[in-house]
Amino acid sequence: MFENFISQLPSYVISLPVILLALSFHEMCHGYVALKLGDPTARNLGRLTLNPIKHLHPLGFLMMLFFHVGFANPVPINSRNFKKPRRDMALSALAGPLSNVLLAIVSAIILRLLLLLCQQTMVDDLYLIYTGILTGSAYRISAIGTILSILVYMSYLSVIINISYAVFNMLPIPPWDGSRVFYVFLPNKWYFGIMKYERIIMIGMFILLMTGFLDAPLQFITNGISSGLFYLTGMDYSSEPFYFLHLILNHINSLL
Repeated sequence: MFENFISQLPSYVISLPVILLALSFHEMCHGYVALKLGDPTARNLGRLTLNPIKHLHPLGFLMMLFFHVGFANPVPINSRNFKKPRRDMALSALAGPLSNVLLAIVSAIILRLLLLLCQQTMVDDLYLIYTGILTGSAYRISAIGTILSILVYMSYLSVIINISYAVFNMLPIPPWDGSRVFYVFLPNKWYFGIMKYERIIMIGMFILLMTGFLDAPLQFITNGISSGLFYLTGMDYSSEPFYFLHLILNHINSLL
C-alpha cells in the first residue's frame, strides 16, 4: 500500500489544487447564499473565503484526495435568521452543489481551449509517440508541451471531481445537501420524523458508502453528466478533441 501511495504521489499533488478549490468554493457559496437570505453566521465566522484552511475537514479532505468523494467542514447556518427557514435552508444547501457544477462547466470550457492550443503545438509529437515511431530519448515533449499537458490533466480532473462532488452532495439523505432540498417537499409530520432520526440515517449512509453499495449508481450518474458536458463543449467520445485528450492523458499517466 505504501509503494502504491508513493507511485501515485505525483497525481495526488496535481489534483490537490483542484480538490481544494472544489471544497472551498462549495462551502463559500453555502455561506454567501445564506448571507443574501438573511443569515450572517458564515460571514461573522470568516467562512466567506476561498482559503481552504477555513473549510477543510481532515477526513473529508483525505477521502476527496484518494477517492474523489468526501466532504468539508460544513458552513454553520442559523435557520432562525431566515424569513422562510425550510425554503431558505434548501436554497443555501443547493448553492454548494450548483457551485461545483459551475466549476465543472468553466473547467470544461478551459479544457476545450487548452486542447485547441495543444493541437497547434504538440499534436505531431504525441501522434508519433503513441504510434511507436518515437522511442527512447525522443520520448520527451518540450517543456511547454508538458506544462500544457498538465494543465489539460488538471482541467479534466476538475470536471470529473466537481461533478462527482455535486452528485455526492445531492444525495437526499442527511447530512448531505440534497436532504435539505428534499425536506422542502415533505409534509411537516414527515419532516420532523426524519430530523429525529437524522444521526441514525447518517450512520447507515456511511456504512453503505464504506461497503461500496453506492459506488455503481454514483459513478453512473457522474459519468452521464460528465459525458453530456463534454459533448456540449465539443469533446464527445467520437470527436478529434476527445481522441487528442486521450493521448494527453496517456502521456501524463506515463510521466506520473
